[in-house]
Amino acid sequence: MASIFTKIVQGEIPCEKVFETDSELAFLDIMPNEIGHTLVIPKLEVLRLEDLPQSHAISLMCSLQKVAKAVSLAFDGIDYNLILNNGANAGQVVEHIHFHVIPRSEGSPRPFQKHIQYADREMQKIGARIRNYF
Repeated sequence: MASIFTKIVQGEIPCEKVFETDSELAFLDIMPNEIGHTLVIPKLEVLRLEDLPQSHAISLMCSLQKVAKAVSLAFDGIDYNLILNNGANAGQVVEHIHFHVIPRSEGSPRPFQKHIQYADREMQKIGARIRNYF
């Protein structure tokens, strides 16, 4: 079944489009965290970042860079977060990869408030574990 984002791409559901290429679409989030909160999606419906063919991922990153710059400039060079919730446990609700561009004004809520501390030599073990998959 097509995701809500695929239905937007196909024109079945309206959106406030801000940018479009043959491969990507950017539009305002209908439940924004901040004014100007924009979603950037590939038109190809895939669940996760690693599911995108490399050429699509490169194109998506180029579009994301353009959209983020435009959002920032639209609000006088404001700072912003780029957020990808990659999978349900990461907070992904719509099963179609999408990046959030969220403008951040002074005093707005900050992400990454919770921090952990690695145990002795744990960083090296985790680093090696991740390197095994390249």
